[in-house]
Amino acid sequence: MEEFLASVERRAFRMAELATRSSDDALDILQDAMIALVQKYSDKPPEEWKPLFFQILKNRIRDWHRKAKVRNIWRSFRNTEQEDSPDPITQHADPAGRDPGEELALSESVESVHAALRTLPWRQKQTFLLRTWEEMSVSETARSMGISEGSVKTHFSRATQTLRKLLKDQRDE
Repeated sequence: MEEFLASVERRAFRMAELATRSSDDALDILQDAMIALVQKYSDKPPEEWKPLFFQILKNRIRDWHRKAKVRNIWRSFRNTEQEDSPDPITQHADPAGRDPGEELALSESVESVHAALRTLPWRQKQTFLLRTWEEMSVSETARSMGISEGSVKTHFSRATQTLRKLLKDQRDE
């Protein structure tokens, strides 16, 4: 189980981070999903862990969105939103001495992909990430998401078409 969790940890974290736009919330969601898998499904065969884990992760992300919606209603009602102060750690130079130009180009291209992913509808985004990042089969993805295999194929096709168009448009600018 430990090897499995280590193998999916980074990609699952990134999926949660894309869904929440918060690394702190993504980490909480990831930890909750991992704990739930270990507590409830460690007795299942290893080949069932991946779809089960991503179904748990999906449900945790959905729960987070529901809670966030309620929190946002209360914030707007109470008008308590405040601007965040800049992080002092990000204000200092990189001690590893990496070239800022290369880092900027890389971060811009990565951010372009992440921005394009954020524009996708939830099911397309989830299908794309499970099929490409997790290399799950159509049937595993369908089982994990609780939808038919035909729906997985449709969502994946639409996601790749949209991403190709968005990323091509950004390159052409």
